[in-house]
Amino acid sequence: MRGEAWTVEPARHRDADVLLIRFPYDRAQVERVRKLPGARWSRTKKAWYVRDNEHYRQQFGLPPKTAGKAALARVGEVNRPALDRLIETLHLKGYSPNTVTTYRNEFAQLLLLLGELPVDSLTPEQLRSYMLHCTTKLKLSEATLHSRLNAIKFYFGQVLHREKFFAEIPRPKKPHTLPKHISRQDVKRLFDHTTNLKHNTMLRLCYGMGLRVSELVALKVTDIDSGNMQVHIRRAKGKKDRYIPLPKSALTQLRTYFKAYRPKEYLFEGQYGGAYSSRSAQKVFHAALQRAGITKQVGIHGLRHSYATHLLEAGTDIAHIQKLLGHNDIKTTLIYTQITDHALQHIQSPLDNL
Repeated sequence: MRGEAWTVEPARHRDADVLLIRFPYDRAQVERVRKLPGARWSRTKKAWYVRDNEHYRQQFGLPPKTAGKAALARVGEVNRPALDRLIETLHLKGYSPNTVTTYRNEFAQLLLLLGELPVDSLTPEQLRSYMLHCTTKLKLSEATLHSRLNAIKFYFGQVLHREKFFAEIPRPKKPHTLPKHISRQDVKRLFDHTTNLKHNTMLRLCYGMGLRVSELVALKVTDIDSGNMQVHIRRAKGKKDRYIPLPKSALTQLRTYFKAYRPKEYLFEGQYGGAYSSRSAQKVFHAALQRAGITKQVGIHGLRHSYATHLLEAGTDIAHIQKLLGHNDIKTTLIYTQITDHALQHIQSPLDNL
C-alpha cells in the first residue's frame, strides 16, 4: 500500500509513538493513506500518522521498534546492570520522570545493538561510529540524536565517570526555528469561541500567565493567592519555583469557575479526580482553534509564546519577561526579539516603490 513518494519517520505526537507519513499532495495518495487503520492527519506535524507498532514498521520496511517494555526486556544479560545503574543514577540525581524515561529508552537502543558485548568495553571511536550509524543509516532527527547522545554521555560521564570520553564526537547542528505564536486578535477569537467555563478558564490562564502546559495542569487551588494577586508556580522546568502576577481580568472568572466546579486539590481536575492531563489540555486548545477558524499550525505552547511576544510588543523589559517565563538564560528569552523587531517591520520593500 505504500506509495513511491511516501517518506515515513518515527516521532512523538500527543504523548504517543507514531509514524509520520509525508508525500507531495495527490488525491489518490490521500485516499490510499486514509485506508490505513487508525490513520489521522496532524495539523501541527503537517503529516498523516499511524501508531508506531510492529505491523506498520514491517509494512513500511522500517527496523523493529526498540522502545518500550518489550524492547527493554530484550537487553542482553551482560548489559542489564548497566541499564539499571543508569536508571538508579538518574533517580539519585533527581531527574524528572520524563528525562528518566527518555534516557532509559535511548540508552537501550545502544544496548540492544550490542547484544552480549559489554557496553563498558566500548572505545570512543566505536561510539563515534555508532552515532554516525544513527545519523546516516537510521536517519534519526536532530532532536533524537541529541537525546541519544545525552543518554550515552550521561552513562559514561555520570555513571562510569569518564567525563572526557566524548571529546571526539561532534553534536548535530540544531535547526534554528522561531517560536510559533498567534496574534492578539486570534487569542481573543479563541476565547470567544470557547464557551465551556472550565476550558475557557484554562486557556485564559495559560495565555495570561505564559504557562507551560505542564505548569497549567500542575496548578493547585492553594497556589492561587488572590490577596496578593499572584500565583505560585512550583517545581517547574529545572525544579524551580517562581511567582507570576495573577491577571486582574481573570480573578472574577476564577471565582465563578471555583463555585461551579469546586476543585479539591488541583485547580483543573480530570473526570475522575487528580490533575487534568497535558494531553487533554492540548485537545481543548486544538478544538478551540478549529471553532475559531484559526488555521495556523500551533500547539498550546503557542499561548506561552504569544504571551511573551505580546509583552515585548507592549514595551515590557526583556529581563522582566525572562523572570516571568522562568528562563535561566536571557538568550532563551531574546529569541522573541526576532519576532517583534518593530524597526524591521516598518522597512518598506523596494517592490512597493516601483
